[in-house]
Amino acid sequence: MAITGPLERAIMEALWDAGEPLLIRALMARVNARADKPSAYTTVQTVADRLVQKGFLSRTPDRNAFLYAPTRSREEHVAQVMTEALAGVADRGPALARFAETIDPHDAHRLLLELAQRSIPSAAAPPKDVRT
Repeated sequence: MAITGPLERAIMEALWDAGEPLLIRALMARVNARADKPSAYTTVQTVADRLVQKGFLSRTPDRNAFLYAPTRSREEHVAQVMTEALAGVADRGPALARFAETIDPHDAHRLLLELAQRSIPSAAAPPKDVRT
């Protein structure tokens, strides 16, 4: 399942930015600070509980309430979304080429460095013996 709707995205962004688990009241305050139209406590709680059911948030008891926290980092989530998007394409080459054309040159350079680092064989791995 994906994160859908502006309130789900706002809740995830607020929790990622917080860097720590939040109670609904604190989460609501952060979400409403950025919103044009404030959301009610029960609305934020309902949507947060849906995100728990979808696996995007964890919920742990804290006295008479619950603390909510993301199950993955923002970076892990974005990478997963990109991987899922590419999985639906039979020939990934054109999609990857188009992506490369649209990203900022600095981001393209970082991606190139990461790909180059990934392709370097590990120094810890012994060379394969090709003799049989």
